[in-house]
Amino acid sequence: MYLTTTISVALVLFLIGLQCIVLLSTHTLITQIKENLALTVVMTEEADSSHVDRLTSYFERMPYCHHFDYISKEQALEEHIQLLGEDPEKFLGYNPLTDAFEVHLNAEYAQSDSIEAIRASLIDLPFVDEVLYQQNVVEVLDKGISEVSVALIVVGAILLLMSLALITNTIRLHIYSKRFLINTMRLVGATPWVIRAPFIRRNLRLGIEASALALIALAGAFYYCYARMGIMLFPITWQNIAFVVLAVILVGELIAFAASMFATDKYIRMKIDTMYEI
Repeated sequence: MYLTTTISVALVLFLIGLQCIVLLSTHTLITQIKENLALTVVMTEEADSSHVDRLTSYFERMPYCHHFDYISKEQALEEHIQLLGEDPEKFLGYNPLTDAFEVHLNAEYAQSDSIEAIRASLIDLPFVDEVLYQQNVVEVLDKGISEVSVALIVVGAILLLMSLALITNTIRLHIYSKRFLINTMRLVGATPWVIRAPFIRRNLRLGIEASALALIALAGAFYYCYARMGIMLFPITWQNIAFVVLAVILVGELIAFAASMFATDKYIRMKIDTMYEI
């Protein structure tokens, strides 16, 4: 019974660990998409190297700037020729392009209202001609991220409730088999806490063992996906690993403690005749 209960709880905790990995993977993917958005800051024709240096220092100080690239007018001309196959300098007699910066934003600033505020602040600079970005892409991204976030929250809540129910019922069945022992302890004068204590300790140990099995299974799944299939489930950082490990252990321990308390209380209050009926 103990082994069966441990394996059952471990399987549920494995699903909770997978849910945490999905959340981390989604968060990382959304962050990468947002940080790929760029503002193109086009400088005026009169801007010189001193203005470029000033704007470089400006972007280095701004908290919204994840990284930026300086594109000189000569580099812009080369890219234009490679892309369109024609050189405007040949028939105009001069390079019509100007210096520019491509500014990639930190993820928390990559949303419509923040980008508009940043754009307005940059337009006010005297050596900036215009600030361009793909407004339709930002709007679609904002809407898509909101819908994905809501869906993940709903699915996560449903899975968590299912996990809670499965673990609670598994532990309650385990304590159910000891209901006559609980009644005997009550009859000899044991207090409710004395009756609860061994069941709580046993199930807390069960929670730790089930969490360890679940984490081993998650590590095996991660290794298989990466070594055999080349799929990185989520970025390996100490923060991400700690999040998954703590989530699995805390959920296992909290549910084990709560289920032990409620199940033992039920049989402590139950009359002996009723125990035979269930």
